Order: sequence, then C-alpha cells, then structure tokens
Amino acid sequence: MNEFELIDEIVATLGAAASGPLVRVGPGDDAAVTRVPPGMELISSIDALVGDVHFPAAAGPALIGYRAIMVSVSDLAAMGAEQGFVLVALNLPTDDPAWVRELTVGMREAAETLGVGLVGGNIARGPLAIAVSVHGFAPAGQALLRSGARPGDRIYVTGELGGAAAALARGGLADCRAADQLDPLARRYFRPRARLPEGIALRGRAHSAIDLSDGLLQDLGHILKASRVGARLDAAAIPVAEGATLEQALHGGDDYELCFTLAGALPPLGVPVYCIGEIVAESGLTINGKPVVTSGYQHFG
Repeated sequence: MNEFELIDEIVATLGAAASGPLVRVGPGDDAAVTRVPPGMELISSIDALVGDVHFPAAAGPALIGYRAIMVSVSDLAAMGAEQGFVLVALNLPTDDPAWVRELTVGMREAAETLGVGLVGGNIARGPLAIAVSVHGFAPAGQALLRSGARPGDRIYVTGELGGAAAALARGGLADCRAADQLDPLARRYFRPRARLPEGIALRGRAHSAIDLSDGLLQDLGHILKASRVGARLDAAAIPVAEGATLEQALHGGDDYELCFTLAGALPPLGVPVYCIGEIVAESGLTINGKPVVTSGYQHFG
C-alpha cells in the first residue's frame, strides 16, 4: 500500500473526527483551512514522540495513538486553551495498513473525547515517530502562562502523581495491547487525560500553570524560573498514586496533570485537586524545609 492509500485509510477511519465547526477544509488538500473564533488568540504547540523513547513501539497501536493525542493536547490545557484542532505527521518503518488503522482508531477516540478535529498531516518512511501539532484558542490576553506566580500563591496539582513512572519502572508496557486489559498503573501511562476543562476554569484565576510531563519538581521549576520566585512544598501533601513512590511522584513525569498557582478561593474543577505548598519570594525550592534540585526527564544531558 502506498502513502496515498494509507492516507485514504486514515481519513476513512477518522470519519467525523477529521472535521468540526471551525474546520472549512480538512484532510485531502495541501493544507487545512480553519477559523479562529472572534476575540480569541490562537495557541499552538508541537510534540514529537519517538518509538521506544516516548512510547514502547511494540505496544498496541490504538494505545499509542490515544496517548499521542492526549499528551500533546495537554499543552493546550496548561495554557487554559479551548479545544481546536490537531495535525499529525507519521514516520513509519513499513507500510502496515492494519497497524496504521489501529493507531488511527486510538487517535480518533482521543480526538472525539477532547472535541478536537484531526484535520490533516503527513506520512513518510523512517524510524517510527509521531509528531502532533496542536492548536487551541483563548480569549485575547487570558492564556495561562508560567510567568505569573506570586509570593503568597498556593501551589496545586490535579490528580495523583507517579503512576506512569511506576508503570515504566515496573516494565511490561510493550506487552500491553488494548485499553480494557490495562491495570491501574499501565492505564496511567497509556490513558492520560488532557485537562482542558480544568485549564479553562482556571483562566482569570490561576496566576501560572504548567502540565506535568517531565516530573513535578522539574516542571514546577519552570514556573519558578519564569516567575522569578521560589517554592516551599510539603511532602505529606503531595498526592502519590497507589503503587508509586514519592520519588516517582516528584521526578517521574508522564502524569499530564496540571500544576498551577493561585491566591484566594479555588474554583470548582470537577476533579481531585491538592494543595502541595506555596510560592515564596526567595529563590529556590524546598521540601519540608530542605533544598531540593528540580530534576526530571531530559532528552539531553
């Protein structure tokens, strides 16, 4: 099967997930044609996920596809963006129509769950990799940033942390085939949920936000650096997923929960939210009064 036949297979499998109210032209032309709602700013990001680096290449393709969309759209959630559309570029080592079809089924499920349109992309031969470009919208001037944390803010996280890192440390993820066969730890790795509604609810309330992709300490460190502040954390307040350790919750990554700071009342978010510390004027990060290094996942170094 050639690349154009594979593209036709993908578009047919996507069905309605390749369109949406903001999409005038979806897959099939040289580029998609979309609309930006009046009074909104376009928020864009791109992630490259490489086989056996960001996901086990031997795992079920539907699991890989679902995860690829969710972890990429998580960047929009961290910005308080409303769902828009995504583009996907695939590098495939072989032309395996059945594998591509199952990958697309997982992508379609994630796109439909989030209400985003998968409006185009590209296929090339090469080492297995999935690049996902995501685009969303926020009212002008209201996007959440890393740079607004203030002394006196409390630091919050959604959900429990460390489960995906525990699944990676345990091993066996390459043997996972389908969503209904996942145990709780493997589910945290393969089936994260981009917190789009929660990010939207935090607009105009949170002073800063980030999604937890590379570990709580490292990602919180980005907020501290951008905002030129420090933080004090309480180890006992950090929500550790069952089966994970505190170290995995602090450093492990792949949680895709939101970490944010705000002063005053916490808005209802509809998911578990935990206060884990506070922002202070002095630089640096401490846990129970002891300085810590903001380490986490890094591609280089």
